[in-house]
Amino acid sequence: MKRVIVNPGQVGLVYKNGKVVNVLTQGRHRIAFWTELRVHAMNAIFSPKEGLDVALQNSILLPYLNIIEVKEGEIAIHYENNRFVGVHFAGKYAFWKGLMDYRFVIDNMENIRIRDEIDRHVLRYTTFNTLVRVFRVEAYNKAVLSIEGEMDQILEPGEYMFWNNRKVINLTQVDMRAQMMEVSGQELLTRDKASLRLSLFASIRVNNIRKAVSENAAYTKQVYNILQLAVREFVGTKSLDEILENKEMISEYIMKNSRETIADTGVELSGCGVRDIILPGEMRDIFNKVLIAEKQAAANVIIRREETASTRSLLNTAKLMEENEVLFRLKEMEYVERIAEKIGSLSVSGNGTLISQLKEIFVNK
Repeated sequence: MKRVIVNPGQVGLVYKNGKVVNVLTQGRHRIAFWTELRVHAMNAIFSPKEGLDVALQNSILLPYLNIIEVKEGEIAIHYENNRFVGVHFAGKYAFWKGLMDYRFVIDNMENIRIRDEIDRHVLRYTTFNTLVRVFRVEAYNKAVLSIEGEMDQILEPGEYMFWNNRKVINLTQVDMRAQMMEVSGQELLTRDKASLRLSLFASIRVNNIRKAVSENAAYTKQVYNILQLAVREFVGTKSLDEILENKEMISEYIMKNSRETIADTGVELSGCGVRDIILPGEMRDIFNKVLIAEKQAAANVIIRREETASTRSLLNTAKLMEENEVLFRLKEMEYVERIAEKIGSLSVSGNGTLISQLKEIFVNK
């Protein structure tokens, strides 16, 4: 017999004719001279020379080993004493019992979704850089998750992780806040064949992301075209004067006739308004001339009205003075006062009253 020592953290396998006949734990032992002792570290994967499958055919080893088998396409996440150690792919693995508390979480990587039992913070380690796809849905957004071109689900704001396999994953994010859309100026003809350019602002919000993204190729372009056609339809049924005098009619018409059509794209139209109505240069000059003529005519009417009122007032004053001598004299004194303000000095001689002499001076007979 020969003496052997198995140190702490080790296990000894006694071989006879290439087959394990005994398992030795920590301590001093005696074995026969015709046997062989092979020592294995208990904190390492058990990898016998003859191969794991051959070794496991010996039932004497099974009580001492934790055995896991990872199938093709699967991944095993390895924990020791609740600490992440590494990952294992397809194959069979054996670990010694007693020294470590082993835990394995196995998942199928052919599925894109990762099991909830797998800690997401562990997936941030560099080990998983090529194994995991990470997507982030920004705040105020929602996203449509499509797998192999087919819509799978709607994702709320947050971070999402998926296994990196052969399946094609696409994440389409949509801003769910209210947005302003501008329908830029376009050449339009009114009912009376006048040309103008009209630009419009519309307030829109995506309220059905499934319709907006999955059922419509480009919902923003569709909403733009619907608004553009509505503007053309309205302008074509109104004269230029009607449009310029009632611009608010455009907004009312578009809200009434476009809201339901736009709702079919998953978008809500909450309001719209005209930004600009631009006339061509020649048409603008004509309108400026018409405006100037209208204002001039209005000014002439006011002037004539004031002149008539002034004449009527003078006539009434003359009638009163003709009927009342005192009023006539007071009016004369008023005019004398105005004349005196313009003259430095005034000398009067001869007979008669002051008023009579002034009258002789200023009135031609």
